[in-house]
Amino acid sequence: MRRGLALLGLALLAWLAAGQSGRPVFYHLAYLLTGVVILSAFWAWYNVLGLEVQRDLASPRSQVGKILEERLSIRNRGPLTKLWVEVRDDSTLPGHTASQVVTALGPGQRREWLVRTWCQRRGRFRLGPLTLRSGDPFGIFRVQRLLPEVRYAVVYPATVDLLYFPPLVGEYPGGDATRRRTHHVTPNVAGVRDYVPGDSFNRIHWPSTARTGRLIVKEFELDPTADIWLFLDMDRDAHFSAPWTEAFFAERTGPALLWQRRGELELPPATEEYAVTIAATLARYYLRLGRAVGLVAYAQTREVVQADRGDRQLNKVLETLAVITAGGAVPLAQVLAAEGTALGRGVAIVAITADPSTDWVASLRHLRRRGVRTLAVFLAAETFAQAPSSRAAFAELEGSGIPTCFVRKGDDLAAVLSQVRVSPGLLELPRAPLRAR
Repeated sequence: MRRGLALLGLALLAWLAAGQSGRPVFYHLAYLLTGVVILSAFWAWYNVLGLEVQRDLASPRSQVGKILEERLSIRNRGPLTKLWVEVRDDSTLPGHTASQVVTALGPGQRREWLVRTWCQRRGRFRLGPLTLRSGDPFGIFRVQRLLPEVRYAVVYPATVDLLYFPPLVGEYPGGDATRRRTHHVTPNVAGVRDYVPGDSFNRIHWPSTARTGRLIVKEFELDPTADIWLFLDMDRDAHFSAPWTEAFFAERTGPALLWQRRGELELPPATEEYAVTIAATLARYYLRLGRAVGLVAYAQTREVVQADRGDRQLNKVLETLAVITAGGAVPLAQVLAAEGTALGRGVAIVAITADPSTDWVASLRHLRRRGVRTLAVFLAAETFAQAPSSRAAFAELEGSGIPTCFVRKGDDLAAVLSQVRVSPGLLELPRAPLRAR
């Protein structure tokens, strides 16, 4: 723009000189400079008009450690060729480099490019807006046009593959763990019987049908295990982190890295990220085993996902964990006291926290006396940053007989989550490790 103003000033001076002197050379110079200014301004302005830009996400959801793909295209709907257009993207997703310079875009032509971003941070991110920038061949004018349309992508927290985690065993209210027939499909098959009209085809037991020559269906029993509730501590005073910035992600992002095999999951040095990842991992593990899982977290607001089964429940939990932050002001001890009163006897609780105090341990101990099965995933805050020692809380957990998984910064979560300290009689340990289906 400065060059354009300078050239326009020279054109005005040339017109003044021509008017004062009447010499043809000044008139020729004035015509030339005026023509260049008008032509350059029109050219720069035209380059950003008549363009159609589209962006298509392969999926609006991804996960930390996975690839988010987006395809962008630009089409010239004008009658003249666009010499060059810069498409600048202002997305908030770290490492998402969708900006591109398109040259020699003829009338009716379309250019496409694929952007593959390795997601390294959970959250809800904005894709867009786009800004089209161009200019004239002389570099005199620069013109830009804003395309305000935006889309949003949700990046779920990472999950690790667990081969084994102690299954918390609970009973229905009143201690009723007896076997009762149900018309619902459950993981427990009680036996078989003849088919009657109204039975679902997915209950047919085909080996028995083939052997007997008549339709045989399976009968199911109620699941004697109760719901599992994940209590995620999101109190701001209970979380600690070492100093880190966006450079932590930037130095691990690059086009060449997308084609390389990823190594082990590397989380930011923050107890908040470790806790969220552990909650997502345990939810996925238990849900794949057919258990009903719920989530409780007091962040900026009270977040409760009611216990349920299936992939849909996993999506609900991951959606909540994707955007949750440690901005709460309610300690875990108070959360357990407030929400634990609504839980029935035999319900299983997994408390995930980095709080070095012992108040929440007393709350877990109280719930266990009421018949609630308890397990703690305890993050050692002093390994992440300057924080009070966690020894007192860990000793209190061991003295209370509460099964505990102790996590430090840099631990392999898949390995450390399988090493839960168990007190006899509190957990039912299988003879062989369970594999998530």
